[in-house]
Amino acid sequence: MLFQPPLPPKYSALTDEEMCQAIALRKQELGSRLVILGHHYQQHDVIRFADFTGDSLKLSQIGAQQRDAEFIVFCGVHFMAESADILTDDRVKVILPDLSAGCSMADMADLDQLEEAWAFLVEECGADLVPITYVNSSAAIKAFCGGHGGACCTSSNARAILEWSFRQGEKVIFLPDQHLGRNTAFAMGIPLDAMVVYDPRRAHGGLSAPRVAVSRVFLWKGHCSVHGLFTTAQCDEIRRLDPEFKILVHPECTWEVVQKADLAGSTEFIIRTVRESAPGSKWAVGTEIHLVDRLMNEMPDKTIRSLAGIQCLCTTMYRIDLKHLLWTLDELVAGRVVNQIRVDRETKKLAVIALERMLANVSPRPVAIR
Repeated sequence: MLFQPPLPPKYSALTDEEMCQAIALRKQELGSRLVILGHHYQQHDVIRFADFTGDSLKLSQIGAQQRDAEFIVFCGVHFMAESADILTDDRVKVILPDLSAGCSMADMADLDQLEEAWAFLVEECGADLVPITYVNSSAAIKAFCGGHGGACCTSSNARAILEWSFRQGEKVIFLPDQHLGRNTAFAMGIPLDAMVVYDPRRAHGGLSAPRVAVSRVFLWKGHCSVHGLFTTAQCDEIRRLDPEFKILVHPECTWEVVQKADLAGSTEFIIRTVRESAPGSKWAVGTEIHLVDRLMNEMPDKTIRSLAGIQCLCTTMYRIDLKHLLWTLDELVAGRVVNQIRVDRETKKLAVIALERMLANVSPRPVAIR
């Protein structure tokens, strides 16, 4: 995780109202030179200033389209800002308001581990192996996949990318989220016993040569700390309390939770499903709490609640707040670029291959995993 230096003391003395007024003024001063991107899991006070909101796929597409802006301020996490830097030209400066806003899932896979896994699996597989990385990964991991005939994916198009992968080779290594990989492959008809978890902390991933030989999908031992909080017991409790509730979850949840749910799909799929549902419908949603809260406020004609009885919060996303956003914009107005996210040229060259393959396999409508 990168270190974010403390902000000048003056920012702690400002009220939320004063910061909001100042941010609005800075946006006006910077005009078309500035684009603010906001992920759906961002806290409410910050997302109100976003020019575009979306999930990882949508924001990747929007980032790639930015040709006129001089600055992209990404209110998300580090891997998202990296993707934006990869997909935009060198004239555009991508900024992350708080450098400590990382992703625990992305941190579960590093390049040295992947290179070691690749060497072992290629030697043992006896078949073409294709590397696929979820967009929640570092630029170095994306570059490895792009340079080894693989691709990047999001939860919106993981199935399309896996289908593409099996046209390239017989076996796939999917990282860093084992649950998205398992849920997607299972929905495609691949049995659970044809998938195996590769643990980078163990010799040879904890796998024997015979187990490697009979497996089609190698799932990296990684997960989302937020979606891992949803359980089958919560699903059972919702059914007991009110059978009219439909359970709608993100595919980063465990396989068991996805099987208990009525529907599972990406953040954009969740939003569209609830928006297009009938008035009076009831939804228990298994995803980050800020998005659930916004759905509740946007659609009071429906009953919407979190699947969990606890607050499932993306704590790293939460590090980007009004103070850091205002500080970033203050510095830009003063002619100083802070917290610029830069991906080196060689990494960019390979990572963009993986990202472009991702963007070339996008459905016009978000699709369900289940």
